[in-house]
Amino acid sequence: MRTFLGLLLLAACTQSSPTEFESFLSQQPGKKYSLLIQDGQVIDGLGNDSYVVDLLIQDDTIVFIGKVDTALMEVEKTIGAAGEVVTPGFIDMHSHGNPLETPDFQNFLAMGATTISLGKDGSSPDYENLAEWMQLVEDTVPGVNIAMFVGHGTLRMQSGIKYNPRPSEEQLEKIGGLLEKNLDAGCFGMTTGLEYIPGFYAPSYELEHLAKIVGEREKVITSHVRNEDDSEVGSSIQELLNQGQFCQVNVSHMKVVYGQGESRAEEILDLLHQARQSGVQVTADVYPYTASYTGISILFPEWAKPPNDYQQVIANRRAELEEFLRNKVNQRNGPEATLLGTAPYAGKTLAQLAKEMNKPFEDILIDDIQPGGASGAYFVMNDSLQSRFIADSLVMISSDGSPTSRHPRGHGTFARIIEKFVVQDSVLTLTEAVRKMTSLPAQTMGISDRGTLTVGNKADILVFDPQQVHETATYEDPFQLAKGMNYVIVNGEISLENGELSSQRHGQMLRK
Repeated sequence: MRTFLGLLLLAACTQSSPTEFESFLSQQPGKKYSLLIQDGQVIDGLGNDSYVVDLLIQDDTIVFIGKVDTALMEVEKTIGAAGEVVTPGFIDMHSHGNPLETPDFQNFLAMGATTISLGKDGSSPDYENLAEWMQLVEDTVPGVNIAMFVGHGTLRMQSGIKYNPRPSEEQLEKIGGLLEKNLDAGCFGMTTGLEYIPGFYAPSYELEHLAKIVGEREKVITSHVRNEDDSEVGSSIQELLNQGQFCQVNVSHMKVVYGQGESRAEEILDLLHQARQSGVQVTADVYPYTASYTGISILFPEWAKPPNDYQQVIANRRAELEEFLRNKVNQRNGPEATLLGTAPYAGKTLAQLAKEMNKPFEDILIDDIQPGGASGAYFVMNDSLQSRFIADSLVMISSDGSPTSRHPRGHGTFARIIEKFVVQDSVLTLTEAVRKMTSLPAQTMGISDRGTLTVGNKADILVFDPQQVHETATYEDPFQLAKGMNYVIVNGEISLENGELSSQRHGQMLRK
């Protein structure tokens, strides 16, 4: 259904005439324009109906949307987009990677992501002032735009709180000061990873103290909540909603481990919608896969992880640890459902390793892998439940992926949304899918000049045929680039043309 604003925008664009274009040109005498995208089916990112129109770009900015008369101007390059859709570049609400080590980020570009966000799950680069790190990234020139968050777990370590479950007032002042410095340096908010050490130890009063600081600066907390298991996820989300009294909040990679069916998804979504009705600014993001991916330490009990001495745990509590791991893995659909992603185990399940090594999988975890020794994919989610999350209006799309992690989400997420959830299964319309991958994450993070095709916005733009978009990455071969993007434009420069990636990088370090 068209909104009133959508009707106004549609009328304005479809009624463009040479007179309007001439009026535009009269205010810009002598201009030669960088790029013209002609006759594309424009999806503006706001959820409005698409319309056929031209986009004119000068340097890194969209300067005109309407019918362009090419006889009245010069343009360096023209893209004929008839029969294709033109959308804003996708914005990844939750992603990973190190732009100082892998700055190209071709995995994201190939699936249409022109902006990614880093510093997730409570972990950011170990700089007390991230302004220094951001300047290094800016000097490197990444392949995509990067929105940085400061990690709560990193702040805990820097402030000296570390693993302390009851930080003092003085320690709160120290961690709060570090947070302020990084938010003021341009970070878009703070992330928490409460299922991980050291965030696991944070009490509610610490989190709410920091939420007030985030709120004062009109930024956002995005959280890997304390426990994503079916029995605990509701209370874990409520903990985040409590912080939402003080600032905007977002549930990272929302999932219900062991949960089943759409009705369970509805119960979780009701928490978010009721909170919105009570005035809490809450959103969530989700990736379109039923396997998670994280460090193997997620299987181990708190008492076998830092600051506890692992060798002492083995010496004194081995039988207890064996039983815990045996029960935990079996609860998570068994050793067949844990696929290792780190050498020398990469590509093998715990069940396969147990057979090859002729020993119980719990002994392999204790002796061979150990808590920090590997990462893996865990097949612990229900398809119909997660699909219901994807369809909800408050939920945006994220990859939770990187150029190097052995999970197809890092190379396939946005292509999979178009191919499976739009074209094949009709879970989403294309305009709604685009909104979830553009304006919704831009609004959530506070990126004011990207995420919509609007005059004055930065020219992060995609041109593609939805029927041709294809995810090629698999769990067996997760590093295959997505296919189907004809053009990917980053800050007005072509980063991918006719499926071929440019050797040049055009991203920016964004700051808020």
